Amino acid sequence: MILTTLKRIARAGFVNFWRNGFLSFAAVVVITLSLSAFGGLVFASAFGKSLLTDVKDKVDINVYFTLTAQENDILALKKEIQTLPEVSSVDYVSSDQALSTFKDKWQNNALIMQGLDEVGGNPFPAALNIKAKDPGQYGNIANYLTSKNTQDQNGSSIIDKINYQENKLVIDRLTAIIPTVEESGLIIALLFVLVAVIIVWNTIRLIIYTARDEISVMKLVGASNVYVRGPFVISGIMYGVVSAVITLILMAVFAYWSDAFVLKLAGVDVASNFSLIVNVLSAYFVANFAQIFVLIMGSGIVLGGVSSYVAARRYLRV
Repeated sequence: MILTTLKRIARAGFVNFWRNGFLSFAAVVVITLSLSAFGGLVFASAFGKSLLTDVKDKVDINVYFTLTAQENDILALKKEIQTLPEVSSVDYVSSDQALSTFKDKWQNNALIMQGLDEVGGNPFPAALNIKAKDPGQYGNIANYLTSKNTQDQNGSSIIDKINYQENKLVIDRLTAIIPTVEESGLIIALLFVLVAVIIVWNTIRLIIYTARDEISVMKLVGASNVYVRGPFVISGIMYGVVSAVITLILMAVFAYWSDAFVLKLAGVDVASNFSLIVNVLSAYFVANFAQIFVLIMGSGIVLGGVSSYVAARRYLRV
């Protein structure tokens, strides 16, 4: 008996979905727009986190040594810095490596290469590139290096310069921006969900309003609330499923073409420059497709099904 009732409710829900025609189309459009905006928020969050991560990776402090500093002393300091809990990694750049990098970068600039030849020898000092686990910890690392007694056997300091003060403004701003962006993203997401629920609920309520007379008749002949409300909930779930599928397709298309979009926005027309752009969105979409599918499909079903369930309640009182 229960199985027969469920079949009838499901069948009636499918019939309502196709019978309403334009109103069903309107509901699908509204839910698709809501889910697409939500998907855009997901993409924006992913892009923002990727951008912040990229910036965090590029922010560092460099310790430049005197030209007379011995490599053994530098490597000993490197080993000591690596033991600090705030430090993520320490890279050693020898004087020869610095010179080779400079030559590779400016090999096509005759004026700069001529100036380097006139200087004679190797004017580039060895350096340590230090990355912290968190941008807010660079100050502690810089204070540690400043207060540490880094002298060679002759009593001379082997550290010539620490560029923390030059990067301090960027580091401080980044430290302040990261939590602000994360908190703002959460608030925007909550506000968007509220607006989406209100819009979708009103759209589906309009669909149920057109069937108010039919609902009244069904109630007068003794139909239960479950039997009356069930078809509308099924139709609402169908709105959500169809909208979710459309949204996922739109997100996939946008993610796939995001490279070309970013290139056009940046004004990059040369094909060789495509290697400069990392397709953040398509990589994120592919890597997290299962989570995105569950999120979008679940949101569509909840928006359609719950909105229909709540909207139909008003017309059950006969």
